Amino acid sequence: MVAARITVNGKETPISPAAPHTTVLDFLRERGLTGTKEGCAEGECGACSILVARPGVNKPTDWVAVNACLVPVAALDGQEVVTSEGLATAGEPGKPSTLHPVQEEMAVRGGSQCGYCTPGFVCSMAAEYYRPDRCAHADTDRHTDAEHGPNGFDLHALSGNLCRCTGYRPIRDAAFAVGTPTEEDPLARRREQAPPAPAATEYTQDDSAFVRKSTLEETLRLLRERPDAVVVAGSTDWGVEVNIRSRRADCVVAIDRLPELRELRVESDAIEIGAALTLTEIERRLDGEVPLLAELFPQFASRLIRNGATLGGNLGTGSPIGDSPPVLLALEASLVLADADGEREVPLAEYFTGYRQSVRRPGELIRAVRIPLPLSPVVAFHKIAKRRFDDISSVAVAFALDIEDGIVRKARIGLGGVAATPIRALATEEALEGKPWAAETVDAAARVLRAEGTPMSDHRASADYRSAMLGQSLLKLYARNTEAVPS
Repeated sequence: MVAARITVNGKETPISPAAPHTTVLDFLRERGLTGTKEGCAEGECGACSILVARPGVNKPTDWVAVNACLVPVAALDGQEVVTSEGLATAGEPGKPSTLHPVQEEMAVRGGSQCGYCTPGFVCSMAAEYYRPDRCAHADTDRHTDAEHGPNGFDLHALSGNLCRCTGYRPIRDAAFAVGTPTEEDPLARRREQAPPAPAATEYTQDDSAFVRKSTLEETLRLLRERPDAVVVAGSTDWGVEVNIRSRRADCVVAIDRLPELRELRVESDAIEIGAALTLTEIERRLDGEVPLLAELFPQFASRLIRNGATLGGNLGTGSPIGDSPPVLLALEASLVLADADGEREVPLAEYFTGYRQSVRRPGELIRAVRIPLPLSPVVAFHKIAKRRFDDISSVAVAFALDIEDGIVRKARIGLGGVAATPIRALATEEALEGKPWAAETVDAAARVLRAEGTPMSDHRASADYRSAMLGQSLLKLYARNTEAVPS
C-alpha cells in the first residue's frame, strides 16, 4: 500500500503523522498555510474554503470548493488541493507574486476589511470563476436577476461564505467583475486533464484507521467484518460530529469515490442516482430533468455543502429534518440497499422506522436512489426556515400532483420536521385525490394537512407554527397553480 499523500498547491506532501480524524483545515494550518481559517467548524461560514480537483461535468476536471473544516485529510489521499495561497502566481526571485484575478478584484473593489473571511470567499469565487459553462451575457448593462452577474457569475457559489465586516455589495461587485480565465492560466489548463484517480487508502495512526477500498464488493466485505465502522461520503455530517462533539471512530470507511455508487442512469421507467454523487453533480447532470429536485437543490444548505453532500448521506443519517427525504417521498423514490449477500430495493416510504432509525441492516449501504417515471407535472418544494439559504428546516413540504381535466388524479406529499421521521401526508393525499382542483377542495385538504404528523415545539418553531405552515403550504401551491383548472 502506497503511503497516503496529498498534493497541495502543486507540492506533494505526506499525510503522516496526522491522526485519521484530522481535518484538511488543521492539516493545512499546521503546515503554515494559515489563509485557511476556522470560523464555525460546522461548514456554515466558509472561512475554510479550499479548491479540490474533482471529476468534471463539462470538462475532465472541475475545481470544486469544499469546507476544509469537515473533510478528513485522509479522504483526500492522492488528490490535488489549492488554497488561497496557491492561487497567486509566484514572481521571479526578488519580485512579488501576481495576484489571481479573483484576488485582484476583491482588493480593488473593497471586498476585504478585517480579512478573516476573505481567503474562503476567494476560493469559493475561484471555483465559480473556473466553472466551464459560466458565460457572459450579451447585454452587460443588466443582469438576468440580482443573483447572476453579466459575466455569468452565480452568487449562489458564495452562499456558504459569511462576512461580518465589509457587507456583501463590494464582494458581489468583485464577483460580477471577474473576467474569463486566459489560455495561460495553469488552473484553467488543468481542467483539460483528468483528475487524480481515487486512491485505495488504508491509513492507520494511533489504533484508528481511515479506509477507502477500490470497489463496492471490497467495501461491503469490510463492513461485514467491521459493522461498527463509520461510513462517510462528503463528511458534511460526520465532520460536525468530530469537530463539535469530539466524536472519534476506530474505523472510518470512505465510499465517496466508489464507481458503483457514482452512476446516474436515465431509463425508460426510472432515473437511478448513485448514492455517492454529490448534490452539485446531480444538479448539473440532471439539468432540470427532475423539476422537484431542481427546486430542492438551491435550498439545500449552501453550494459549499452541496459540493460534498450526497443523497445517500442525507438519507443514511435518518434525520427527520433532512431536506431531501420529503422531496424523494413525493417522488415515490425507492432505495437500492446493498450488502455482501446482494441487493434489495425498499420504497422510501417504508425505509424510516423511528428517530434516526431505518430498515438498513448492519453492513448494508445505500447504493442508489430510484425515481420512477413518468413524473408528476405539478410540483413544489417549500422549506420554512429562519433564513432563505444555508439553514435547517423548521418544516419542509414537497408536493407532486397529477391534475387532469381539473381533477386531482394523484397526489403525493412528503413532510419533514413534523414527526420523528420524514413522512407521507397520507390523509391529505386521500382528501385531494379524485376531487376537483378547486378552492373548496384545497381549503378542506389544508385543514387535514395541518393535522398531519406529531409536530413538537423547539428552538426553531412551535408545534402550532409548524402545523399552520403545513396548511399554508398547500394554499400556496394552489395559488401558484390555479391555471391547472380548465377555464
